[in-house]
Amino acid sequence: MLDARLYLAQRLSALIMAPLVLTHIAVMIYAVRGGLSAAEILARTQGSIMWLAFYGTFVVAVSIHAAIGLRAILFEMLKVKGAALSVLFWGIMGGLLYLGASAVYAVTLTGGSA
Repeated sequence: MLDARLYLAQRLSALIMAPLVLTHIAVMIYAVRGGLSAAEILARTQGSIMWLAFYGTFVVAVSIHAAIGLRAILFEMLKVKGAALSVLFWGIMGGLLYLGASAVYAVTLTGGSA
């Protein structure tokens, strides 16, 4: 039952990530082609609730997706099982969430300085 839920969660996170990745790439191309500097990009993202929501959603989806994928690798290739697998899974997901949230905070709420 847990495996089915994790499978579904990974597929749903991929469904959420797909348009976010495409939008992120499009915005990066627009910024680079427009000649924007890092300071100019940060000036546009600072204080933006829209970018906070966009990249916050992105971070949550990526954290879930990656942690589930790494859990499968730990289980299948390294034969990690039981409590150790759960601890590693939650640790990886928590670490990814923390790092991603820190980056989103720095870019949208502090103007680039975490």
